[in-house]
Amino acid sequence: MKVVHSLSFLDFSHGGPVRAIIDLSQALVEHHGYDVSVMTRDDKDAPAQWAQPGANPTAIVLPQPTRPGSYYDKQGKEAIRNTIKGADAVHIHGIWVPHQTQVARAAYEMGIPYLISCRGMLDDWCMEQRKLKKLIYLKLARGSWMLNNAAMIHCTAEGELAQSKKWFPKSPARVIPNLLDLAPFTEMPGKEIARNKFPMFDTGDPVLLYLSRIHYKKGVEHLIEAIKLLKDANSPHRLLIAGDGDKAYENKLKSLTKELGLENYVSFLGLVVGDEKISLYEAADLFVLPTSQENFGFVLYESLAAGTPLITTKGVDTWPELEAKAGATICKQDAQVLADQINSLTADREALDRIGQQGRDWIFDEMCPKKVVARFHSMYQEATGKS
Repeated sequence: MKVVHSLSFLDFSHGGPVRAIIDLSQALVEHHGYDVSVMTRDDKDAPAQWAQPGANPTAIVLPQPTRPGSYYDKQGKEAIRNTIKGADAVHIHGIWVPHQTQVARAAYEMGIPYLISCRGMLDDWCMEQRKLKKLIYLKLARGSWMLNNAAMIHCTAEGELAQSKKWFPKSPARVIPNLLDLAPFTEMPGKEIARNKFPMFDTGDPVLLYLSRIHYKKGVEHLIEAIKLLKDANSPHRLLIAGDGDKAYENKLKSLTKELGLENYVSFLGLVVGDEKISLYEAADLFVLPTSQENFGFVLYESLAAGTPLITTKGVDTWPELEAKAGATICKQDAQVLADQINSLTADREALDRIGQQGRDWIFDEMCPKKVVARFHSMYQEATGKS
C-alpha cells in the first residue's frame, strides 16, 4: 500500500507528533512493506537516510505557500497533486493549517481516501483557545468540510474521541495510540550520564523531571510553586526543566523561580536529546507533567518506558489507562496538591521502584510497536477498502 503523510514541519521543536509520524512511517515499511512518503514544507529533522536515492520512507518538500492565510497558489496545488498521485491513502496530520484543506480537496477530487489525525486539536480545552477564530475557520475555510469528508478520523485516546466527535459527526473514527519506538529504552544508557552532567543529583534530595515543550498549557508554574511549598515544609526536592519552545513563557518561569528564591532548586536545561535524555528519565525519581491538555503525551510514555513513575493531570486524554494500568498518579493542576503527591511518593523508595517497574512492563506489552503498527495497517485497510 502507498501512503502519503501530510504535515507542515518535520521539525522536533513542533512536539511529539513529528516523532510519531517518523516512527510510524518507518514501522509501516518494516512490518507491512508500505511505500511511504512524507509531504512537508520543512524536512529539517527527517532521518538522514530518507534523503538517499530510492529511499523508503522518503520526505518530499513542498514549496512555501504564497497566498494570504498560508494557502497555495496554482503551482503549489499542482505540487500537492503530483505528490499524492497514485497513493492509496493520504494521511493528514493536524486541523488548523489552511493548506491541509487544499490537500484534502486534492485527494477528494482525485478519488484518494484521506485520513486525519486530530492530534488533540479538537479537545475541549483547545477549542476554547481562540474559539471564535476556530469556529470561523471550520465554517468558512472548509475545516468542517475536510473533517466530515474524511475516510477516517484518527484519535490517540478514547478521551480525545469523546471530546472531538461532535466536530465530525459524519466521519468514522478509530482510536489508536501513537507508535513509540521502544528500541532506545530496551538497553538504556544508564543513570551516570545524567548524574555526571547535572549537579542537582549530588544534593541527596529527590529529583523531579519535567521534559517537554515549554508552553503555557503545560502548567510548569504550578510545579515550580510546588517546589517552593516542599522547601518551606523542610522536604526539599530539586526540579530539572528540560525543553525549549515559548521564550516569553520560559522567561516568565525563570522570573518566578528567582522571585521564589529557588535558583538552587530549579534548573533550566534547554533541549535534551539522545542518550542524555533517556539517562535523565532513568536518573529522576519522578516525572511530573502538570498539563492543561495533552491528547497523548509522548514524554509520559517515554518516562514509563524508562521505569520512572509519573504524576500528571486529567488534562491528558489517556489518563484513565495511565492510572489504572501504569500506576501513574493523576491529580489536580494545583501546587499544593502536587506538593503533597510528590512528597508522598518520594517518601517510599521501594514503592516508587515497584510503580516504575509496573509502568515499564505495561509499556513494553501494551505499546509494542509491532502491535500498534498492525492497528494502523488495519485502519488503512478499512479506510481504503484494500487488504
